[in-house]
Amino acid sequence: MSKKINAFRMPAEWEPQKSIWMSWPQNKNDWPGLFEKIPNVVGKIIKYLTKHQRIDLLVNNTKSIDSTRIYLKKIGCNISNIKFHKLKTDRLWLRDSGPIFLVNKKKRRKCMLDFKFNAWSKYKNFRNDNKINSHISKYLNIKSIIPKKVNSKKFQRVVMEGGAFDYNGSGSILLTRECLLSSKQERNKGFKKIDYENLFSKYLNAKNFIWLNKGIVGDDTHGHIDDIARFVSKSTIMIAIENNRSDKNYKALKENLKILSNSYDENGKKFKIIKIPMPSPVVIDKTRVPASYLNFFISNKIVLVPVFNVNEDKKVLKIFRKFFTNRKVIAIDCSDLIWGFGAIHCMTQQEPKI
Repeated sequence: MSKKINAFRMPAEWEPQKSIWMSWPQNKNDWPGLFEKIPNVVGKIIKYLTKHQRIDLLVNNTKSIDSTRIYLKKIGCNISNIKFHKLKTDRLWLRDSGPIFLVNKKKRRKCMLDFKFNAWSKYKNFRNDNKINSHISKYLNIKSIIPKKVNSKKFQRVVMEGGAFDYNGSGSILLTRECLLSSKQERNKGFKKIDYENLFSKYLNAKNFIWLNKGIVGDDTHGHIDDIARFVSKSTIMIAIENNRSDKNYKALKENLKILSNSYDENGKKFKIIKIPMPSPVVIDKTRVPASYLNFFISNKIVLVPVFNVNEDKKVLKIFRKFFTNRKVIAIDCSDLIWGFGAIHCMTQQEPKI
C-alpha cells in the first residue's frame, strides 16, 4: 500500500483540472431566512465556471435535476458543460465531504482518498454526505483508498476535511493547531501532531509541515486553514491579516503571520508572503460570520473571489489581479452565502486532469 501511495501525488489547485465537483443547495436550515437567495449565488458561480470547464453537479433527486437544469439554462450557464448526478446530500460543502484526488503521471492513472466525514464533529446529519465518495469512485471507475492511522496496530479510519489543509503539490502543507490538535470538535481521538504528519506524509507525500495557530472568529469548523492562508504557487502564500487592533481576529492572525514569516518551503527557501486584509466584520442576525477573502477558488481560466459589500473588497481584488495575471479574477458577492458559514472554496472540489 505504502509504495503505491508514493507513486501518486495531490496536484495543487492551480494545476490543470478535468472537472469541478459541486452540490446543489437544498438544506434550508443552513441559511435560516436567506435560503431563497442561495441558488442565485451558486448559479452565478456555476455560470462563470461552465464557460471554460466541466462541472459535475450532485442534485438530490430527478425532480430537482429537472428544475435545476431549467434554472441554470435560464441564467446563462453552459449546460453542455454540466453533468448532473442524482445523489442526496446533507450540505453543499464538497471541499470537506468530497474526495481528495491523487494522480500518477507516469502511469496516467488517478485514485482518490476517501476520508471519513463527520460534519466537523459538530452536526449530526452527515450520513448522506458520507456516501458521496463511493458514488464518485464508482462513477469515475477509480480506486478509492481509505486513509487510516499510520503505525497503529488497531484500524482507525481517519476523519478529515479538504478545508483543513492546503497543499502546494510538491511537499509543503498548511494546517492549523486549532482545527486538528484541539479537544474541541476533535476529529480523531488521540491523534497528536506526529500522527497527522505521518498521515499526510504517507498519503500525500508531504514532507514540510507549517502549523499555524488559529482560524477566524465565527468559523464553525473550528479553525479551517482555507479561511486564513492559501498557497497560490509552490512558494507563495496569501495570508489573512487584521489591521484593526480591537478586532477579535487581530491577535490570532498576527501570530499566524509571525509563524509563516519564520517558515520555509520544502526546498528550504523562505515563502513569498502576500498579505490579504480581512473584510470589515460581517454580522447576520446578530451573529458574526466567517467572512474571509481567502475562501477563493482557482479554476483553469478564472479565480473566483468572495466579496462582502464592504470597504476592503476593491483593495483586495486589486491584490488578486496583480498576482493572478494569467487568469481572470471575478468577484462573487457572498454576503448571503456566508450565512451558511462557508464560501466558494468550501463548495468546490477540483478533479485534476492527467
